[in-house]
Amino acid sequence: MKNRPAVALLIETSNAYARGVLQGVMAYVHEHDPWSIYLPEQERGAAPPGWFARWRGDGIIARIETVEIAKAVTKTALPVIDVSAARHVPSIPWVETDDEAFARLAARHLMDRGFRHFGFCGEPRFNWSKWRLEHFVRIIHQSGWDCDVYETPEPTGRRTSRVRENRRLIAWVRKLPKPIGVMACYDIKAQQLLDACREIDVAVPEEIAVVGVDNDELLCRLSTPPLSSIIPDTRRTGYEAAALLNRMMAGEQIGPEAHRIEPLGIATRQSTDTLAIDDPEIAAAVRFIREHACDGINIDDVLKAVPLTRRALESRFREILGRTPHKEITRVKMERVRQLLIETDLKLPTIAKRVGFVHVEYMSAAFKKHVGQSPREFRAKHAPFPRPTSFPQDSFR
Repeated sequence: MKNRPAVALLIETSNAYARGVLQGVMAYVHEHDPWSIYLPEQERGAAPPGWFARWRGDGIIARIETVEIAKAVTKTALPVIDVSAARHVPSIPWVETDDEAFARLAARHLMDRGFRHFGFCGEPRFNWSKWRLEHFVRIIHQSGWDCDVYETPEPTGRRTSRVRENRRLIAWVRKLPKPIGVMACYDIKAQQLLDACREIDVAVPEEIAVVGVDNDELLCRLSTPPLSSIIPDTRRTGYEAAALLNRMMAGEQIGPEAHRIEPLGIATRQSTDTLAIDDPEIAAAVRFIREHACDGINIDDVLKAVPLTRRALESRFREILGRTPHKEITRVKMERVRQLLIETDLKLPTIAKRVGFVHVEYMSAAFKKHVGQSPREFRAKHAPFPRPTSFPQDSFR
């Protein structure tokens, strides 16, 4: 009888991101030959469990976030996959978020809401925060706008107190141009930013719209107001890590390159549910399009909803948003197709009908032109696992 590989998962169970990674690992194991799993209950950055030094296994998937864990993992001389961006062991393969894609998604989300001032709220002790900052600022600058940056100071000798940190964050919020759209490096930092805004009566999302990262459901819903957040494909991260480890345990040599996983989309909640558009007619037109794009509307329908001529609508729409009303209708429909492909197992004809296309061929051609992949290719790449058929309490845009 074939022995099961013994695999240690040094991944914390204390946050939504890590639990999603674990679900992805489990999905891979259930689809392939079973492993004997060793999973200690631990928090982020915790010391290796006491049994690990004596453990004799076949492979490891770890969030190597401290020098102590790095030493313990390296000492085993076993195949290891890192699912952290800290890079304490540069010689091993790692699977992490595609931070450029995260930054691009956040920037587009805020730009689509009409913001012309932008900010980033980060934690420089984390590589992924530094990379998201770098990409977000570059994307904003390339679009012709400025970006204000706040980063928690690095600890010097003693940890920065929460009170002192809150004061610095409040001072930054007071100085920001408003209205402004801000990307926070992750949901915890976004919640801190929302708390600072509430303390000095800065309206969210009207004055400051905030989008976080990780879509931690509990944290996002406990925030005031509820927090919009980028949805990482954590299951795919874990699945990819498990697949790589399986290859290494079979004797394959895999280099230390990064395997970047793109986000699934954005869960839009109240913290960004606004339009920062000074022109009331164009704001009304955008709102109408976003509410009815999948009902089969055209430009004539938009003109019935706002008191403008076609020429005025086209001109002012292009001036404010940089695209035509027709392109906005197409964009909203394509984002809805993208959402349904990722989140559901609906057949393509059903998706086409839901998004307002008479023929599935028209939808497929439009989607490939917009995204660069056919719907089938996109689904195969981004949705390898069964997903719920609906998310009734959030909208994904």
